[in-house]
Amino acid sequence: MIRPPHSPTTRSERRTFLRALAGLTALGGAASVFAGTATAHFPADLDVSVAPFRGDGPLPRHDRGQVRVAVTNVDDVVATADATRYRFGAPDVVADGGGAEATRACRIRDVDDDGRNDLVLRFPFADAGFSGEEERAELRWDRDESREHGLSGVDDVSFRCRRER
Repeated sequence: MIRPPHSPTTRSERRTFLRALAGLTALGGAASVFAGTATAHFPADLDVSVAPFRGDGPLPRHDRGQVRVAVTNVDDVVATADATRYRFGAPDVVADGGGAEATRACRIRDVDDDGRNDLVLRFPFADAGFSGEEERAELRWDRDESREHGLSGVDDVSFRCRRER
C-alpha cells in the first residue's frame, strides 16, 4: 500500500528519525569534548629509527645525554620545515602532550642507505620521560600549536642497566 505524502504515519516516522539523528549528533559532539586529546589525530605515517648510528645495541643511561632520532621517509616537506614541532619520548608521555623537543637544528642525510635523504633530530633524554623500562619510543610531529593533529611513528628501544656503586 502506498501512503500519501502527508499521512500522520509519515510525519510521525519523520519526526522520530529527526529526533534520533539530533541525539546522535549531540552524543558525538559531547564525546569529542569529554575525550579531549583522545580525539587527536596522529596517524602512524613516520618511519622512525631511534639512534640510527648505534645499530641494535641498547641506549645509554636514559637520564643523561641526547639521542638522535631519524625520520626515514621524509616525503612531506612541511614535516621537515620546523624541527620544533617534533616531540620524542615514552609513548604515554608523548600521548599526554609531553616529551622532549629537538635541541638542535635538524640534519638531512641518508641514514638507511636507500639513496634518499632522511631527517635526523637530537633530543635530550632527561625530557623524554623514559623510566628505562620502556620497549618502545614514539616521535610525533605536531601540525600546529594545538597538538591535536600531526604524524607519528614508533621504534623499539632498550636501555643499558645502571651500574651499581
